[in-house]
Amino acid sequence: MFFSKSSKKIDRSERILPEHVGIIMDGNGRWAKKRGMPRQAGHRVGAENFRKITRYCNSIGIKYLTVYAFSTENWKRPKEEVDALMSLFYDYLVEALRDFREENIRTRFIGDVTAFAPELQRLIKETEELSADKTGMCLNIAMNYGGRDELVRAVQMIAKDVTDGKLSAEDVTAELISSQLYTAGQPDPDLIIRPSGEYRTSNFLLWQSAYSEYVFMDDILWPDFTTENLEEALDEYAKRNRRFGGV
Repeated sequence: MFFSKSSKKIDRSERILPEHVGIIMDGNGRWAKKRGMPRQAGHRVGAENFRKITRYCNSIGIKYLTVYAFSTENWKRPKEEVDALMSLFYDYLVEALRDFREENIRTRFIGDVTAFAPELQRLIKETEELSADKTGMCLNIAMNYGGRDELVRAVQMIAKDVTDGKLSAEDVTAELISSQLYTAGQPDPDLIIRPSGEYRTSNFLLWQSAYSEYVFMDDILWPDFTTENLEEALDEYAKRNRRFGGV
């Protein structure tokens, strides 16, 4: 794990939690391969773990959780695996509409969902609409999402407003760009967690994560990620001194 060298002990009863947590759910395929199973089996176990971690985050008071489920680059994977993921997403949404109905979690999907099959798009819309009035944690599920793609989309919308005379070039600010992102109106992620031993951002929340704290966990794959692993990452976050470029 990439943790700080601080020996500071954390009292979890007094610990300040991050408002917004991002998780790159990585390692499903490798988890399955280590067990001689097809990659699809790892994705299914990973999806089950996602539901557990989501409920736990809501229960401890995390206000925003953004999970990386399917990137714009994931279409490059073998068709069999992509088809299995699409089927898994469909099954998850059906289950979410049934099982999450009583959960106080507001669900949003970030990314270009128009690339998905019409029936999957319908379930995405229904899930968002049915949870829109929930007052608990906001869950962002990044599907067909890429940070660069998100920025291109935002710049295109701003450029159109400039062309149409609604804005001038001088009106373009960091705040304006933020307002055109999928996460508009939400705080930037305070903490981003990535299990699996990969030490990169993989095109996840590029603009929003400018000052995020990262915790990379190199000894665990996503299907094995537990609530205690999450607590360890939250403890590590609590030790960090966030200066945002200041002293």
